[in-house]
Amino acid sequence: MTMKNAHHPAFTAIRSEFIEALNVTVQEYEHKVTGAKHFHIASDNDENVFLVGLKTVPTDSTGVAHILEHTVLCGSERFPVRDPFFMMIRRSLNTFMNAFTSSDWTAYPFASKNKKDFRNLLDVYLDAVFFSRLDRLDFSQEGHRLEFAEPTNPDSELTFKGVVFNEMKGAMSSPTSVLWQALTKYLCPSNTYHFNSGGEPTDIPDLSYDDLMAFYRKHYHPSNAVFMTFGDIPADELQAEFESKVLSRFERLDDQVSVPNAKRYFSPVRVEEGYATDEAKEDGSHVVVGWLLGESIDLAQQFEAQLLSSVLLDNSASPLRRVLENSDLGSSPSPMCGLEDSNKEMSFMCGLEGVKRENAAQVEALVLKTLEDIAENGVDQEMVEAMLHQLELSQREIGGDSYPYGLQLILSALSTAVHQGDVIAQLDLDPVIESMREKVLHKDYIPTLVRDLLLSNAHRVTLTLSPDEALEARRNQAEKDRLSKIKAGLSEEQKQHIVERSQALKARQEQVDDMSILPKVGLDDVPARLPEYENEQVTQSLPITFYPQGTNGLVYQQLVTELPALTEQETQHLPLYCYLVTELGVGEQDYLAIQSRQAQVCGGLGASSSIRPVLIDKQRVNGYFVLSSKALVPNAQAMTELMAQTFNDVRFDETGRIKELIAQRRARRERSITGQGHSLAMSAASSGMSGLSAQQEAWGGMSGIREVIALDDALKADPNAMTALCATLESIHGKLAGAAKQVLLVAEPHHKDALLEAITPAWQNVANHEQVSHFSLPAIDKNIKQAWVTATQVSFCAKAFKSVSGEHPDVPVLTVLGGFLRNGFLHRAIREQGGAYGGGATFDASCGAFRFYSYRDPRLLETLADFDASIEWLLSTEHAYDALEEAILGVIGSMDKPSSPAGEAQSDFFQQLHNRTQAYREAFRAGVLAVTVDDLKRVAKLYLTKENESTAVVTATSNKAMLEEAGFEICTL
Repeated sequence: MTMKNAHHPAFTAIRSEFIEALNVTVQEYEHKVTGAKHFHIASDNDENVFLVGLKTVPTDSTGVAHILEHTVLCGSERFPVRDPFFMMIRRSLNTFMNAFTSSDWTAYPFASKNKKDFRNLLDVYLDAVFFSRLDRLDFSQEGHRLEFAEPTNPDSELTFKGVVFNEMKGAMSSPTSVLWQALTKYLCPSNTYHFNSGGEPTDIPDLSYDDLMAFYRKHYHPSNAVFMTFGDIPADELQAEFESKVLSRFERLDDQVSVPNAKRYFSPVRVEEGYATDEAKEDGSHVVVGWLLGESIDLAQQFEAQLLSSVLLDNSASPLRRVLENSDLGSSPSPMCGLEDSNKEMSFMCGLEGVKRENAAQVEALVLKTLEDIAENGVDQEMVEAMLHQLELSQREIGGDSYPYGLQLILSALSTAVHQGDVIAQLDLDPVIESMREKVLHKDYIPTLVRDLLLSNAHRVTLTLSPDEALEARRNQAEKDRLSKIKAGLSEEQKQHIVERSQALKARQEQVDDMSILPKVGLDDVPARLPEYENEQVTQSLPITFYPQGTNGLVYQQLVTELPALTEQETQHLPLYCYLVTELGVGEQDYLAIQSRQAQVCGGLGASSSIRPVLIDKQRVNGYFVLSSKALVPNAQAMTELMAQTFNDVRFDETGRIKELIAQRRARRERSITGQGHSLAMSAASSGMSGLSAQQEAWGGMSGIREVIALDDALKADPNAMTALCATLESIHGKLAGAAKQVLLVAEPHHKDALLEAITPAWQNVANHEQVSHFSLPAIDKNIKQAWVTATQVSFCAKAFKSVSGEHPDVPVLTVLGGFLRNGFLHRAIREQGGAYGGGATFDASCGAFRFYSYRDPRLLETLADFDASIEWLLSTEHAYDALEEAILGVIGSMDKPSSPAGEAQSDFFQQLHNRTQAYREAFRAGVLAVTVDDLKRVAKLYLTKENESTAVVTATSNKAMLEEAGFEICTL
């Protein structure tokens, strides 16, 4: 096949293919000497993306691949500084920088819109991955080490420390993580997926430095690597860098890394394990049934499994999900429901949470009976067609709101690339969809898949994961006993070695590196202005704002309704209203019919609220209710009719459905704590600073989680509670019907006229009113000192300081101060020395709160003291301009980070709606660029004071007495 683009002579061109649905050309190359693969996704997008992926196959749960991922980024041959990764974050205009460890691969991706910055990062990443220094002290810091509680006192208690050690303590505090790890342990008894690639906290201390080095030498070699790139930099330019910086120094590795397939069971397996909890509820078990399927690189098998999973579980009208949601055996479907296709062998899982332990066998029987019914009776053809429609919609959508779009494409193909599958076929779904359309015409197609993949598949595991309130204490005691035994066996010389290593690590953490050896961008590389987005106002039955954007054949639509005045109870239930309104029946159709319609005509409906303070007074707010959807352009009219009908005629009489949805919401919120504990702690700490911050905590913080638990319990115990709730929801709905409305429309410009003609009739049926009363919140101004105790092995700490908001000239200064404190002090003190997975400071302009935080932190009061110490460091130290420039770059980089075409238009619309005009944003940007070190010190003295301070932590119940003694209000769920 003729290549459209030139390639470097060190590479062989394999093939090239234009993918129309994505408007990209995918080019495949192979390095002649090492065999390294390069997949380039050529696009006219100027946000270039790089990723190098390596097949990493652990044979135990010591976390070797994960710890190596951290340690690799701690200095390399050409850049022998202690922390080039975090240093480059500060010296870059990157739109993404990170590293990932999966079950069988490790990846190092970054993205940037600035060509100079891209090449800087490419230099650092290539050297880090293939020529890492892997210093023993970095292994001690990132992985694990023994250290005395008083580092220079060998008579004090011996402890385990390490960033990954504490990260995984936090990760494995989540029942969902425990559930996944336990299930894959039994589904894959004989290969790498049997082990926890992130590392089990009990096993991490078994990893030696020599083990780490051996794993690096075997796995971090170009013969075991795949390079993946996206953007408008030509492939040959990229390959020249790969060749000169890395590949020319390697020969082909004969010993290939591989993942053997799992040994198959000949009969199903049933197992039980436990998870730690503060309170072992009778109905607190998870029951999941899992099957091991075929290889993910077999695209026919993969897409058949994906289609089957979607048909069975995609929405509440899907037959298996419907049965699980309506079952009295559990509170809600398991978070494990669905297909896992990122491993070499796929797995399909489903089940329930909130189950009584003795009912585990009934859950398994329910799943199998449902599958047998489907195999016998089939499914509605409309459901199958709807799932193919969803596949096409997701194929065409240009993402970029969470990850850069190019990185999304790369990650979707990475597992296939690592396991030597067909990457181009993986990205080009149109032929697959067409093939599926032919196959699903046969009514027996889905029943046959159910029989072949599931019912006739003996490699099945049923896992019951039950709450164990004594587990945490036993685990902690086992760690103490282990450390006591180690300490008792230490010679005086060994004790002294631990002390000396602690001192050497501290000295290394505090050393000042020569930053000049790292490449950088400066403020002169910053784009001069923010982009402006064209839009057009159209007067119809409802005012319409149209944004012309390159959406690849999709249309995005939002109905935006001004929030009217609500009672306190209505305000508290507003997020619940938003959650429910798109999940219930409409008019004559029940929720099952509406779920099916959504899947057939659009990418689903979503509802949310957009509430922000006015610029001149943070205690006053503007608020909007937003109903959203997206669709392929030919479906615009059907989507709009569904949106309008949902807004006009949603039903709040489906009480069984409402009860089930609230149970699901409760389960999700309870599971979220260990993943977002730092956000929950910051929300609590700043909840006294304005009416909006208080309400946001009551909605989405720890108080909000407690509220949904109480509501779920009340609905189960008191029939009158549902009547009262539905009355509140109806009242909110009635008030929104009488409010002012407008429409946001985003699509390609040539579709505008046809879209307006298609959608106008439906919106004529939605009444638009002059707003009479506006949404408001009571003003709040008080200090907080709270400790939320729950089942977690680590802590999340936060302090918040009351300051200014809106258009105040100190807002840009406070925004820069967050990055300055993180870069200069907090990262070292909290992560490197304290052992937390993360920590820093940030400014929330919505409520004028300057907030410190730590994430998955082994410490508590010591971290709070470090927050204060960072302020003292700022005020008592002379600071170089370079440090200020890095903090400013961080702020500008976050402001300039691109999102999807639709996301950028939607963001601009709501900025304007809340009076954050282009002029306001440009003024803020100018303010950021003008910040001085003296400004930072001035605002710290002015605002970061004891009288402005609030504190909140989320931590283990075992810390309760200590926190009470320290004056904290103790809160529980």
